[in-house]
Amino acid sequence: MRRSRLSLAQARRIALAAQGFDRARPQGTPDARHFRRVIETLGVLQLDYVNVLIPAHVLVLWSRLGPYERSRFERYAYGSGECTEQWAHEASIVPASSWSLFDHRRKAYRMHKHNPLRRLRNRDAYLKAALEQVQNDGAVTANDLPPLPGPRRKPGDWHRSIPRWALDYHYNRGSLAVLNRLPNFQRVYDLPERVLPDACLSRSLTKDEAQLELLRCAARAMGVATMRDLADYFRMSPKESTPLLAQLVDEGAISPVEVDGWNEPAYLYASAKLPREIRGASLLSPFDPVVWYRPRAERLFGFHYRIEIYVPAAQRKWGYYVLPFRVGESIVARVDLKADRKAKKLLVMAAHEEEGIDRSLCVDQLVIELHALKDWLELDDVRVTRHNALTKELAAAV
Repeated sequence: MRRSRLSLAQARRIALAAQGFDRARPQGTPDARHFRRVIETLGVLQLDYVNVLIPAHVLVLWSRLGPYERSRFERYAYGSGECTEQWAHEASIVPASSWSLFDHRRKAYRMHKHNPLRRLRNRDAYLKAALEQVQNDGAVTANDLPPLPGPRRKPGDWHRSIPRWALDYHYNRGSLAVLNRLPNFQRVYDLPERVLPDACLSRSLTKDEAQLELLRCAARAMGVATMRDLADYFRMSPKESTPLLAQLVDEGAISPVEVDGWNEPAYLYASAKLPREIRGASLLSPFDPVVWYRPRAERLFGFHYRIEIYVPAAQRKWGYYVLPFRVGESIVARVDLKADRKAKKLLVMAAHEEEGIDRSLCVDQLVIELHALKDWLELDDVRVTRHNALTKELAAAV
């Protein structure tokens, strides 16, 4: 597609189509083919295990596929050899073929100054012993290594033991890969050659070649985006990205385009689709690529989005775990959801409509989505807190 200018509505449709929202959810039970399509379309699935509702990455697939068997996806992600965990956007699942694209990061890895391993006596011997244990005995979790006292746990922190720090050190350097995740989300580590196909491990790229491919993947996954949008997708620096984008332009993979209302130049992926309309509705994960780079979400949808998990309750404007709600090509509301598993209820703690939306349409579509989500989570009921016009209508409708 060659265009020199796009309306904002066209840019939205291109962006959503690039993320797979141009097709309806499957009618039957999603299987490996559907999971593969989502992973390949996105290029990266950011992992997040906050379980107020459901882990965020699990919801990313729900938004595109509807109800699916989580165990089936886990088998695909960790048992098919088609995927691997990497530090991509953040900790993420990526196609196994992307392993070589992050080799330059693994080679450049250095311990952070606050890493407690820096203060560990006989650190080198401990790290060597940890790796040898995996080499000799097979896959391990952090619980399988000899325990050592580590830093005190701070309230609200994700706690890592010294064995976990040691295994992550080898993982970040590429000496280990993630074989699986246990039901408690704990990583199982093994040697890369026992986790990934030989073809993925043997491919060798320079840093520039790898970063060029990462930007190409980002451009395909975003459809239309600014330089900063593209750089953020795989956490690259704008300084390094700029000359590589020029190379993609020269190749014809992307082309400069103006988008109405955008103050920055944009790039359009050569094979991007521009559908006449985007249908359907979906709740979006806070870490869905459609909204994870907040400046782009605001530029595309006029949607100012912030996570308030770490904001004191009295200072929250929207709620603790707020999800954007998309209808068609617009984000029409934000909904604070919680799964009360003990009472078997899906709780709508708050809901706020965006300016200028069709409230009746929003409520109708949101009711359908909430009931479908409730059924998928094996809950019995949806309960809505009434405190504004939208939630009053929503409470009556559910």
